[in-house]
Amino acid sequence: MKRILTVAVLVIIAALNIDAKTAKTEPVTIKADDSRVTYVGRTLKSDGVVSFDWSGVSANIKFEGTTLSMKCSDARGNNYLNIWVDKKPVAQYDFVKKLEAGDQEIVLTVDKLKKGVHEVTVQKRTEGEQGTIAISSYTTDGTFLQADGRRERQIEFVGDSYTCGYGTENNNKFDPFRPEEENCNLTYAAIAGRYFDADVTFVSHSGQGIIRNYDSCDSEHNMPMRYLHTFDCNDDIMWDAKADGIVPDIVVIYLGTNDFSTGKQPSLESWCNNYKQLLTEIRNNYGEAVPILCVASKADQEMDHYVEEAVRRSGIQNIEWTAIHDAAHNMESDLGASWHPNYKGHRKVASCMIPYIATITGWEMPFKVYE
Repeated sequence: MKRILTVAVLVIIAALNIDAKTAKTEPVTIKADDSRVTYVGRTLKSDGVVSFDWSGVSANIKFEGTTLSMKCSDARGNNYLNIWVDKKPVAQYDFVKKLEAGDQEIVLTVDKLKKGVHEVTVQKRTEGEQGTIAISSYTTDGTFLQADGRRERQIEFVGDSYTCGYGTENNNKFDPFRPEEENCNLTYAAIAGRYFDADVTFVSHSGQGIIRNYDSCDSEHNMPMRYLHTFDCNDDIMWDAKADGIVPDIVVIYLGTNDFSTGKQPSLESWCNNYKQLLTEIRNNYGEAVPILCVASKADQEMDHYVEEAVRRSGIQNIEWTAIHDAAHNMESDLGASWHPNYKGHRKVASCMIPYIATITGWEMPFKVYE
């Protein structure tokens, strides 16, 4: 009788073990604004949803499991995402996802991962004109963990199409703009951020200027106006930098190409007035202790003078200026779509700015490649 009972118990235990092994793990879902997810860039959090449209906004999600997916909506269906799995964001992404218009769920892990702890970074590589993304939730077959927080160093870049990464993944300057070839992660700004191991916030929009946009188009929406907004392409919601609580170690302004575009030139007085407006907005956001580096583009020989005068006339302290000149990159192999720098060109632009950033912030310049 004892032997029969022992066998029966062993059979039951074996059956329970089989059930435990074959039972499916119930998926776990968290809202997008969960504190365990780390975001970089300007976002709006409301009712569990995280919305944004500026270039370069990223989310870092950490989990223990084998899969990760994201529910979101896209306003236009022109946005592309860079995605990295189990590594810091480097120049080369692991894969790219195109978003469709409307609601959707996308898998953020191409292949099923080995069981264990994993970290995924998702970055909006396209600019605000390509539409707003609203993330509602993340789902895994395991458990969510606290993602790494913001890095110790923070840089904010204010710019135009160069900063957006317009045409970076193209090597033919005569080709038109295509959203799939825009990648802010290959710009001088992202390269500088990686070099200094800093988080980068992009406040950039193609065609933008200080006083006038490309070919005087929509001059009411120049960068001094856009800078105040939570969203690039929505004037209704103002950005509250103090509530956000992230203070950059330095702000870099790289604007002016569009002000001097198509053979036109703004008056020096108007330029200086608007430049001071932008500088004042930055000061109001972050205070006097944050240095600002103003960079003149290579678009016009007068640009150096204009930027220098704007800095001098502003009367605002803790501001430096420099210039990118014609020889910084060539006009053939260093250009992508529509005469914008490709990745090679952006590496050269970054190499011009990095020494200034190092000197102004007091950061050391490590002996490593700009990438």
